[in-house]
Amino acid sequence: MASFSAAVAQFSRVSPTLTLLHSHSHDRLFHSQCRPFFLSRPSHSLRKGLTLPRGREAPSTTVRASFTDVSPSVSLEEKQLPKGETWSVHKFGGTCVGTSQRIKNVADIILKDDSERKLVVVSAMSKVTDMMYDLIHKAQSRDESYIAALDAVSEKHSATAHDILDGDNLASFLSKLHHDISNLKAMLRAIYIAGHATESFTDFVVGHGELWSAQMLSLVITKNGADCKWMDTRDVLIVNPTGSNQVDPDYLESEQRLEKWYSLNPCKVIIATGFIASTPQNIPTTLKRDGSDFSAAIMGALFKARQVTIWTDVDGVYSADPRKVSEAVILKTLSYQEAWEMSYFGANVLHPRTIIPVMRYGIPIMIRNIFNLSAPGTKICHPSVNDHEDRQNLQNFVKGFATIDNLALVNVEGTGMAGVPGTASAIFGAVKDVGANVIMISQASSEHSVCFAVPEKEVKAVAEALQSRFRQALDNGRLSQVAVIPNCSILAAVGQKMASTPGVSASLFNALAKANINVRAIAQGCSEYNITVVVKREDCIKALRAVHSRFYLSRTTIAMGIIGPGLIGSTLLDQLRDQASTLKEEFNIDLRVMGILGSKSMLLSDVGIDLARWRELREERGEVANVEKFVQHVHGNHFIPNTALVDCTADSAIAGYYYDWLRKGIHVVTPNKKANSGPLDQLYGCH
Repeated sequence: MASFSAAVAQFSRVSPTLTLLHSHSHDRLFHSQCRPFFLSRPSHSLRKGLTLPRGREAPSTTVRASFTDVSPSVSLEEKQLPKGETWSVHKFGGTCVGTSQRIKNVADIILKDDSERKLVVVSAMSKVTDMMYDLIHKAQSRDESYIAALDAVSEKHSATAHDILDGDNLASFLSKLHHDISNLKAMLRAIYIAGHATESFTDFVVGHGELWSAQMLSLVITKNGADCKWMDTRDVLIVNPTGSNQVDPDYLESEQRLEKWYSLNPCKVIIATGFIASTPQNIPTTLKRDGSDFSAAIMGALFKARQVTIWTDVDGVYSADPRKVSEAVILKTLSYQEAWEMSYFGANVLHPRTIIPVMRYGIPIMIRNIFNLSAPGTKICHPSVNDHEDRQNLQNFVKGFATIDNLALVNVEGTGMAGVPGTASAIFGAVKDVGANVIMISQASSEHSVCFAVPEKEVKAVAEALQSRFRQALDNGRLSQVAVIPNCSILAAVGQKMASTPGVSASLFNALAKANINVRAIAQGCSEYNITVVVKREDCIKALRAVHSRFYLSRTTIAMGIIGPGLIGSTLLDQLRDQASTLKEEFNIDLRVMGILGSKSMLLSDVGIDLARWRELREERGEVANVEKFVQHVHGNHFIPNTALVDCTADSAIAGYYYDWLRKGIHVVTPNKKANSGPLDQLYGCH
């Protein structure tokens, strides 16, 4: 028990009143699993940033908050928490506060917001949360490099503070930072000795990144004359952990605590910590994945704010992943349901749960780019029946497309499934027992088969569980097979009421058919917000481009292939370079040169050749000329509606291909006279 005693001694340095219980069979630390605990708070402590939180049974203590003291000039009326349209909520992620200059930029945005009252939720500085988790991992692994890693965390914040603070503000922050680091060092030493950290201790350690960024930002804003206080949301935000590594907010308790906090800290600007919260027993916890966005949404709901703005590093929500579809456009508006669907199916918008709190009160969410303030962003709100502009731009209400990769399909089928109650329950009960996440379900109306998609890393356990659960049914033939189809991806089309709009499904599947994409499974719910298909993983990007182009590209978009970049061909390419923007803006003709074919080499592009550099690109990336491959590439892109080949040669061999190209629906433009002066049957074939 020597190591456990040492751990107790280390924790006693943090607080002499901490009660620790231990198991005789394991040298582990316990503080929350058995009973509530409390800490007496020294007068110099930073509120919860330096010591563990007290339990509900703790004796009442004076709340000490050097950045949140109540001004004696504040009237009693001002201490009542105002709610509603006067509040705007902003959330800034780790990238937004990643450097001293970016923290200054955030302060400028807040100060320029003309809202009467502002609540700002901030994450830890970029990479700090990962650094804090790494501290825990190193300490648990008895890796003494955790000491140097903690020093690096301290230095990062100290250097930032020196850049943005001065005088008493700098001295005050550094004093509290050093006190925090000293406490963390003692806690990590105890974890090092015990070789274990409980979840609540981990959450407590990790949450310091948010505390430090909130304090620094509040001091910068205060220095500029604003009435600003900072909030440790563990004092206010109460959540109940669920069994699925998520939490549910306790709105009633949180609202009561918020009103109490504001009565002691009335102000016009509140800088609140994101990501962290407390359980009903006052034990530190976190909001898990994308927790800061969730914090902002919950706070927006508690304040019944006018708007919640999520600041990020992109201009808004795209119609598809711009890394996969170069033609993706920024969406001006999304409904809450559309945003939820796109988030669920992998779009990097928001975590689906972020939308729930604001949707209750109809509070709009704005997605803005902190690095491009001129971009209007995307507004997520209730749909507008008068949104004529979006109806004209988006055919049949399709707003966007999203994909999920690295999936496998599991197909359970057999005649013995039809009409047998409880079969689906047994299937998904077995899946639940192995902890797998079902992404999509599709069932034949005859009940002959059920297929569903799961992450590929979980499919082996799922298949084994189903084989075991239905072994008897498989042996006697009531079930014919439990089959696994690996290497799958999901493609989802999302839009308000699109499923009830005639022609949407037809257009979607027509685009996939033209792209020669085989659909392995289909799911369409009654909610009318999405149509989901499962395709081969290697076909996913091609499928995404095909369906996106069907709903977004102009019908006068043309894929061009230039054959013969000699005198005539090069002149044409230069003319296209100079006139492309005019053709697009004035005549709505979008010309994209997908390939240039010479006698010895060719240049191909999936998205269109940069005509300002076509000569040097041909030298750098040219490949051996091959007519069949060239035509297949230009015509076989499957996401541009029209194809035109321009033959600038006088080659009779090239003219001999015209008939086949025309039969495939390819337009041919040429000054080549050989086609009209060759064999008569060739002439008739072309005409």
